[in-house]
Amino acid sequence: MSADGGGAVSLSLTADCEHCFGLCCVALPFAASADFGFDKPGGEPCRNLQSDFRCGIHSELRQQGFPGCTVYDCFGAGQHVSQSTFGAQDWRGNSQHAQRMFQVFPIMRQLQELLWYLTEALTLQPARSLHPELGAALDQTARLTRGSAAELRELDMAAHHQRTNELLLRTSELVRATTQGERANYRGANLIGARLSGKDLRGASLRGASLVGAVLRKADLRWADFTGADLRGADLSGADLTGSLFLTQSQLGAATGDAATKLPGSLTRPAHWRST
Repeated sequence: MSADGGGAVSLSLTADCEHCFGLCCVALPFAASADFGFDKPGGEPCRNLQSDFRCGIHSELRQQGFPGCTVYDCFGAGQHVSQSTFGAQDWRGNSQHAQRMFQVFPIMRQLQELLWYLTEALTLQPARSLHPELGAALDQTARLTRGSAAELRELDMAAHHQRTNELLLRTSELVRATTQGERANYRGANLIGARLSGKDLRGASLRGASLVGAVLRKADLRWADFTGADLRGADLSGADLTGSLFLTQSQLGAATGDAATKLPGSLTRPAHWRST
């Protein structure tokens, strides 16, 4: 298989760092902040990346000032690009090859994330009238992930994302319409530090909302749509997230919660959450 050749693809949407060449640690930039301990430009290996593509401080990322790394999720894009798109050829020793790989990785990550959302959408029975369209969108997106590196770089990702997002929005509206009472619309809202403890937010749209540091203790968030919401530092202690829509494991990892927080069955309680 050539470096730019597409190969057999696994639709695994879970990151498998053992089969990735540390792409998120190299391709992506980050800035010194509460999430990262120092500045790093895109295309430059993180100083903590070892020769075996493992993180030298993986077991103590939070303690070392890198909580942002602990919640990043590539949805399986890393191993897909490393093993399939580029045929298990890593980025070291060939600057042109590395540049192509680093360009493809964020595109693949977006495609894999869309596959994750579409897969969840197909489990939502209130939106079963849209299942044929959702299935077709999933098949099309999966085909795009099998493209060559050149095809992926030429992909109009913005247009594909917009079409898919419109379908997911229709899905969300159908599901949230099954909840009783008035549904809050906080789509794209600035809710940084908002005090929302105990609020009835059943079926609320929180798509793209900034909930950084928001206090959502014991809030009722059943069937709320969390697509793209920023939950860094949000307090979900005692909140009910049962049936919440498009909530990812990485969003939970960026927030705080406790043993009383109710989660969807597909997600797990982050290890750093309070046990009491």
